[in-house]
Amino acid sequence: MLLSLKLALVLSASLSAAQTTPAPTDIVGTWSSKSNSTLTGPGFYDPVNEKFTEPAHTGISYSFSADGFYEEAYYRAIANPTSPKCPKGIIQWQHGSYTKHDNGSLILVPIAVDGRQLYSDPCQYKNAVYTRYNTSELFEVNPSTTSSCNRYEVLTDPYHNISRLNLYKWDGAPMMPLYLAMSPPQMLPTSTLNPLTTSTPGGAKATGKIKRSELPLNHNVINKRTPEQMRANQWWWFGVFLTASGSILYFFF
Repeated sequence: MLLSLKLALVLSASLSAAQTTPAPTDIVGTWSSKSNSTLTGPGFYDPVNEKFTEPAHTGISYSFSADGFYEEAYYRAIANPTSPKCPKGIIQWQHGSYTKHDNGSLILVPIAVDGRQLYSDPCQYKNAVYTRYNTSELFEVNPSTTSSCNRYEVLTDPYHNISRLNLYKWDGAPMMPLYLAMSPPQMLPTSTLNPLTTSTPGGAKATGKIKRSELPLNHNVINKRTPEQMRANQWWWFGVFLTASGSILYFFF
């Protein structure tokens, strides 16, 4: 709660005090994490049928257009150390507009009614829970440099020899590196895709608040794990157990 409040205050101050500059050209394109499996665009989220396509591997992707729009796709697995047989998964998508301020920070403000989240917790819910999702983002200063204008870095990765984007969260913590997957960017239409009759014209407003609406959609729950997937998961953990047991027996005997 305290962390969310602090981030809200940082966003509010940045939005009200900083002056915006033209959209930076060096980040235009679709960027993806190392797996290059999670990518923005219609292959990840279908707004017409309200449906996610689960990528082959976890990862994140950001797309930025030259006229100030962005889109993001997240697919994350969350380990459960206290109960390893209960890993969780989150798929998130949102889009909106972004601005670069004179101090170098990037502010991403989503179209509030369009964001979506799919949350899977097989030991808590039989089916995955599908909800609206809306979170503004602030990419802050790189703590390893004294430059006040270094909120992100675009460089040539020395190992992969391709363009790499380094983003830093609002508290200065680095995100996983993103690599240029395609240019121009692969994005869905940048206008409001699923408007509500009660929504304000023009999409989301920059309030500086962090929102995660629990309001369900028309179909509150979507079945994400087939019996085959659940059996495969069980066999995987059985293999981990046998490997760990063998290592212990080898150590003692």
